Amino acid sequence: MKLASRNVREEYVQSLAMDFLSVAQQAAIASFPWIGKGNKNDADGAGTEAMRNRMNLIDMVGRIVIGEGEMDEAPMLYINEELGTGKGPQVDIAVDPVEGTTFLSKGQENSITVVAVSSSGSLLHAPDMYMKKLAVGPKAKGHINIKASLTENMISVAKALGKNLSELTVMIQDRPRHDHLIKQVLDVGASIKLFPDGDVTGAIATAIDELEVDILVGTGGAPEGVIAATALKCLGGDFQGQLAPQNKEEFDRCIKMGIQDPGRVFTLDEIVKSDDCFFVATGITDGMLMRGVRKSDNGLMHTHSFLTGKGISERFQFIEAYHSLIK
Repeated sequence: MKLASRNVREEYVQSLAMDFLSVAQQAAIASFPWIGKGNKNDADGAGTEAMRNRMNLIDMVGRIVIGEGEMDEAPMLYINEELGTGKGPQVDIAVDPVEGTTFLSKGQENSITVVAVSSSGSLLHAPDMYMKKLAVGPKAKGHINIKASLTENMISVAKALGKNLSELTVMIQDRPRHDHLIKQVLDVGASIKLFPDGDVTGAIATAIDELEVDILVGTGGAPEGVIAATALKCLGGDFQGQLAPQNKEEFDRCIKMGIQDPGRVFTLDEIVKSDDCFFVATGITDGMLMRGVRKSDNGLMHTHSFLTGKGISERFQFIEAYHSLIK
């Protein structure tokens, strides 16, 4: 999206964001029949096919930089797959057609479809491995340091927010590897909010006052880290990430993908280099951010989506829509 002026760029971002809103909505609707059916692979496949079909109708030169692996793993959206009509802006695309496939297959909450888009060459090509993450909202931007202890970060964030430590809420994935983080939160008298899986929603929650989450911290998937970072850049928040390869094979994969120092700390502006970016998500099942897909008595499908972007007039929007099923 290398365009002449800010106003022209913002018009393109707004137009493209609405196209991708439809992408997320259609992927969520396609996954809806698989809720509670115990088959997460077919659910993921349905969402992926709907995403690919809709993206190929968009006037863009799109390239998947965060997807479901390499080309030989198709039908998933694979890294370096090219999408769109071949006309229009060149963009990087990071996707997760169904974040929380296990939730969906079990009929549980917090399954969503997510897409992050930025100008070509601006999104970090994060390998599919663990990443240490630290995320906060706009009021605490510039007050985090992933190399410091969580206790030090909580003190810094509390000061930025004008809160006592006991008033902080820290969101952490419920895993044994995070026991030391949970202990630090409880030791200072702050509150923890544990979640079972899928940390994109948790990162976004730090930037929305009504959700009452001050910090997201922990180790999770690096691809999801790039998606979450894009959302937080649009929302004015902050994010730091550090890849955590678990073996030599993963370390070598970082090098192969152009990350010469896998242990470096990536700031938000290094993960998402462009301001011409946006993020969109649609709920599949109910969650803390959005309601899930519903089918009305008249056969219409009802979706609830979240949209944020640098070219969007409001900081973020919640969008409800009704859709006719195409037969």
